[in-house]
Amino acid sequence: MTPNTLRIALGLLLFGAAPVAITAFPQQAISDSHSPAVEQPAEMEQPVEEDMEPAAEAEQPATAELSIAEIAASGEDFTILTAAIEAAGLTEVLNNSDLSVTVFAPTDAAFEALPEGTLEALLLPENRDQLTQLLTYHVVDGEVRSTDLADGEVETISGSPVMVMVGDEAVTINEANVVMADIEASNGVIHVIDAVLMPL
Repeated sequence: MTPNTLRIALGLLLFGAAPVAITAFPQQAISDSHSPAVEQPAEMEQPVEEDMEPAAEAEQPATAELSIAEIAASGEDFTILTAAIEAAGLTEVLNNSDLSVTVFAPTDAAFEALPEGTLEALLLPENRDQLTQLLTYHVVDGEVRSTDLADGEVETISGSPVMVMVGDEAVTINEANVVMADIEASNGVIHVIDAVLMPL
C-alpha cells in the first residue's frame, strides 16, 4: 500500500463513507516551489521566536526513529494529547510507518485552557467522532517544515483549512503560536503549538 493510498484509507476509516478532502499542498501557505502568497523573510531559516527552538537543538533524545504517537506518549507536555489520540482510536494510525503527515501538537497547557468541561466532554466515548474531527484538524498531509511555511491557508485532513501567518519573530497557526518547530518523527513532522485549534 503506497503512502498516498494509506492516507486515503485513513480518511475513509476516520469518516466512514463521507468524502474527505485529503490533498497535497497546493495551498499558498507552502513556500519554495509552491508560489507562496507572501515571500518568506530571507533571514528566517527557522522560526526565531525566543520561546521556539528547532527540535534539533532541543535537549531531547533523537526522535526520528519514533512515530508521532510514540513522541507524543513520551513527552511530558503531551499527556492530554496522548489521551485524546487514544480516545479517538488514532494511536495505531499515528504509529504507522507508511504515514507522512505534519501535526500541530497542542501542549497540555493548551488543552487545559479550553473552556471548562470542554475537554472532559470531548473524551467521552459518545463524542469520539467530534474528538476525531478536532484532532484531524491539527494534521496536514505530507511533511511540512517551518522553512516551507508562508502566509496563507493550509488544508487539514479534516477537510477544513488552518490559517498560517509567518512573521519575523513568530509563526502562528490560526491564533496558536508555534513554540517548537520541526520535531522529526519516523512518519512525519511535529510543530508544538500553545493553543488548541478549533474548526470553524
